[in-house]
Amino acid sequence: MGAIFGPAGNSESFSAMGYRKTIQVPEYIVKMGLDAYEYQCGRGVRIQQEAAQEFGQKAREFGVRLSLHAPYYISLSSLEEEKRSASIEYILQSARATDAMGAQRVVVHSGSCAKISREDALALAKDTLKRACEALDAENLSHIHLCPETMGKVNQLGTLEEVLQLCKVDERLIPCIDFGHLNARTFGGLNSFEAVKAVFDAVEDALGRERLQSFHAHFSKIEYTQNGGEKRHLTFADTVYGPQFEPVAEMIVRKNCSPTIICESAGTQAEDAAAMKRIYTDALQRKETAR
Repeated sequence: MGAIFGPAGNSESFSAMGYRKTIQVPEYIVKMGLDAYEYQCGRGVRIQQEAAQEFGQKAREFGVRLSLHAPYYISLSSLEEEKRSASIEYILQSARATDAMGAQRVVVHSGSCAKISREDALALAKDTLKRACEALDAENLSHIHLCPETMGKVNQLGTLEEVLQLCKVDERLIPCIDFGHLNARTFGGLNSFEAVKAVFDAVEDALGRERLQSFHAHFSKIEYTQNGGEKRHLTFADTVYGPQFEPVAEMIVRKNCSPTIICESAGTQAEDAAAMKRIYTDALQRKETAR
């Protein structure tokens, strides 16, 4: 099947091209040469059931694969039981909207470990995710895949290893590998083919071939500080911070993966997703030529 590419939310070009309504997004995605779209619920799940169904139907008409980003304020690792229980409800709300769209993937932030040890934060997050999976089962939503995301700030839960540990809670969990976040939290550590290969190898070793092949990903260039990690999302025009997509494309082809790659550039996410698709297509062609 191969990798599919799309933006997180709408680029500035969406309205510049005369589009105004969410229902027009799938048409725009295809016009940009893309095949995926991540619906943003970062500030809350506000889309009504009927609107979600209509949007999903339109996406299917245009052959656009949907995923959904759950609210940013979800905290799997909060010390407060109330906040963790509320987070499970936000995950459920996200899953209901995702299901109404006919989609199957919900990206979830892992949480924070500012006041407790990373080990304690991870244990709390594992328990919250386990309970979230049980809540999905109770609502006949067991086909929805939660995708814990690698995070960009040093004090956040969400190193690659931590996300892989979270994904071991249930086989339905698919890692969301945010390459920009990993690069930011390691202060530019994802700057070589070897470093990117190590990410792919770690996912395969921890979760197996099947989940590596179908992983979810975010990609953008991200400015970072030398003590805190992620500062702000940039565009592909940036030449300072990285990371570069070429090694990721090469590893997708080498490992024969079919991931969903969502671009989170600041305002040019559809254009930069299209650039990644071209890089990936070139890598595929090189492999075919070499045969």
